[in-house]
Amino acid sequence: MLANRTRIIGTGSYIPPHIKANKDFIDQVFYAEDHERILTPQQEIVEKFRDITGIEERRYVGCAFNASDMAVIAAKHAIEDAAIDPETIDQIIVAHNFGNVVSETIQTDILPALASRVKHDLRIQNPRCVAYDILFGCPGWIQGVIQADAFIRAGLAKRCLVIGTETLSRVLDHYDRDSMIFSDGAGACIVEAGTDHESGILASSALSHCMDEAYYLYMGPSNKPDSDPRVRYIKMKGRKVYEYAMKNVPAAMKACLDECGIHVTEVKKFFLHQANEKMDEGFIKVLYKLYGLKDIPADIMPMSIHQLGNSSVATIPTLFDLVKRGVLDNHSLHAGDIVMFASVGAGMNINAICYRM
Repeated sequence: MLANRTRIIGTGSYIPPHIKANKDFIDQVFYAEDHERILTPQQEIVEKFRDITGIEERRYVGCAFNASDMAVIAAKHAIEDAAIDPETIDQIIVAHNFGNVVSETIQTDILPALASRVKHDLRIQNPRCVAYDILFGCPGWIQGVIQADAFIRAGLAKRCLVIGTETLSRVLDHYDRDSMIFSDGAGACIVEAGTDHESGILASSALSHCMDEAYYLYMGPSNKPDSDPRVRYIKMKGRKVYEYAMKNVPAAMKACLDECGIHVTEVKKFFLHQANEKMDEGFIKVLYKLYGLKDIPADIMPMSIHQLGNSSVATIPTLFDLVKRGVLDNHSLHAGDIVMFASVGAGMNINAICYRM
């Protein structure tokens, strides 16, 4: 007898109000890794950045909220959308990378865990509701859903709240061109054991490459000369990340589709980590090429990166929530649609989920 599948029954997100547009970087001085000033005109740097990444704006949370605060708001929206009693949640899984980084400080705060703070702020009293964090780079939210699915299928949980939240604006080296990529935000979903074996998670996959790849994203000192070496910022070997992702992500996506016997042409939407528009387009082209196909349907890949930037673990759940609510033009979801979630990030980690609405 076929087992019932884990379903997403509610989604929510929090998009910070503060807009940082590309033009706001025109007067910013940038330095290279060797601490030499980059002499390319700032206007040219910003225009090239937009052409490559697709980013025109990004969102910063400002001083009012921390990562856990955004997580709570996204969680409340997901709980409301699912129309459930929070006391029936068995697990709260929060994916992040840096915990709470209080504005104007240089330390991360993960004591208590963000999931514990979320449970506290949701006023959930049930002690059997287990709250914990996971660190899995940008694919953290997908990995949280994969974990929730495993617990549900094992009979150890019936309903889970999975959140991705991050305030990357507080770990940026503003003298590094890569700082223009990152942003803040939070996305959440409620998953539970389904009532049928048709809709829900069809298959999932995850990979970790931790040789040299482990340090393609890391914490390091500012590019600015004479900066305090004790203060660390998020750093990225951009070319290596791109080459790694292009080589491995499409293959991982195909492996996930193969596991559940779904052909790429059956997938209605691809929800990909919003890190680089050109890279995401490349993923789909390579994936279709693996099937011997060249023609890619229009509107198959929703994008939020143009206005929201890269909020790490929050990009996919936020994007999914926007499409599910009909906020993005030319994108909608219907019962029976097959979608794929896929991400890549620090670790280096890759994961994917094939899902039927």
